[in-house]
Amino acid sequence: MHKNSILHRFRPLLAVAALSMAIVLPGCGGGAPAQAKDDAAKGPEAIPVEVAVVERRAIAASYANTATLEARAESQVVAKTSGVALEVLVEEGQYVRAGQPLVRLDADRARLQAAQSAAQLRKLEANYERARQLAAQQMVSANDLDQLRFDLENARAANRLANLELSYTTVVAPISGVIASRDIKAGNFVQINSPIFRIVDASHLEATLNVPERELAKLKPGQAVELTADALPGKRFAGVVDRVSPVVDTGSGTFRVVARFAGDGELQPGMFSRLSINYDQRADALVVPREALLEDGGEPALYVVREGTASRVPVQLGYSDGGWVEVRSGLEAGDKVVVAGKAALREGSLVQVIGDEAAAAVAAKADTATDAKQAGN
Repeated sequence: MHKNSILHRFRPLLAVAALSMAIVLPGCGGGAPAQAKDDAAKGPEAIPVEVAVVERRAIAASYANTATLEARAESQVVAKTSGVALEVLVEEGQYVRAGQPLVRLDADRARLQAAQSAAQLRKLEANYERARQLAAQQMVSANDLDQLRFDLENARAANRLANLELSYTTVVAPISGVIASRDIKAGNFVQINSPIFRIVDASHLEATLNVPERELAKLKPGQAVELTADALPGKRFAGVVDRVSPVVDTGSGTFRVVARFAGDGELQPGMFSRLSINYDQRADALVVPREALLEDGGEPALYVVREGTASRVPVQLGYSDGGWVEVRSGLEAGDKVVVAGKAALREGSLVQVIGDEAAAAVAAKADTATDAKQAGN
């Protein structure tokens, strides 16, 4: 078939295809500008945030630190003489009173020495009494009488020393408290000055804090102290500042503060504790949650939500108490500050308060239910 005949046959089909493309292509080209126009009309999206309301409440100024509890009185009992332990009269954990016997040592040698010194003392007392009578008759010189008196005083001292050594064979408690450790058994030979017991008086406990010198003017004896111990979760104990050292250590730049607590059976020496000393309190302070503060290294500031936008507001801070921080200037009661989502904010950012959105949804649901009920009536 001739080429021109073929083109003549398919010319109507080509005309229809061209017309279809002319109809479709303008529709495709017009959709993109319309979508861009809609996006421009919508504007930037709001950033979801959580807020807290600035309120007034009591806030305390405090200093917090950690320390290990120590017994106010503790004694390492040592043997003051040597000998074999015949009786051990107490055990670990037992409460003892000052002067109570703890151990009895073999006292035979000490008893004999005391008896010997007592006999020598009686002999010298008799010799001195006779010499004194003879001196009255001028039959003994004054020098001889003085020598006898000196010998008598020496014998008395020797006798007291022998009796003291005899008393050391019964080891007694120097303080009242609990036997914390025992290092002796019946039958052991005890060397002089060797430790045999440790007594701890846990009725009064102390915690020593090394406080920076900037706090020196704030902490005073008698201030209230609150203590929590890791070994006793959920419990709080009250104490007081017992004494404050006015001397600052030049090496560490700290001074010592000692807090006192009553030993009530739960707190024990050696417990690791966390202490908080309240040194001032404001009953009606303007406060915000600590997480509202910006952590960008600059001056204290936070974001306040006003009319759907976020504004960066510099603030002057006061006391800090737990999760709350006092704001001395920059805010008013009732202001809404951003506590979550603030990392994505900039000055003037549009925000959507998550709590407000949920409240609006609940209100809309309630309105719909009310309308449906009225329509049914």
